[in-house]
Amino acid sequence: MKKYKVGIIGATGMVGQRFALLLADHPWFEVNALAASSSSAGKTYSEAIGNRWAMKEPIPEKLTAMPVYDARKDMEKIVSLVDFVFCAVAMKKDEIKALEEAYAKLECPVVSNNSAHRFTPDVPMVIPEL
Repeated sequence: MKKYKVGIIGATGMVGQRFALLLADHPWFEVNALAASSSSAGKTYSEAIGNRWAMKEPIPEKLTAMPVYDARKDMEKIVSLVDFVFCAVAMKKDEIKALEEAYAKLECPVVSNNSAHRFTPDVPMVIPEL
């Protein structure tokens, strides 16, 4: 069975951490990119998280040493590594819309946990955790 290469945008936040746990050993997905704000970029996932890991389970071992990209500046690199991204950023709605639309313009599908596009007519609603 084919595994889809995915990225997690907003990987260091609480919802991003939850995505990391759900996707790390998923039979359909392989996490190939982690992205967050510029303050986390260039660090490994465990360095970027530091003591802010909020889940009961530990950081998935296979993700700890992965590099964290800048969700905005490294968009083209991230898109080159994945089939699509899961987005869980903590930003203002207009900033979320702009970020997700920028990924979409690069022909990268976005599965979002955010409400920014909830009533956009051509954006289907998906419940990612299901």
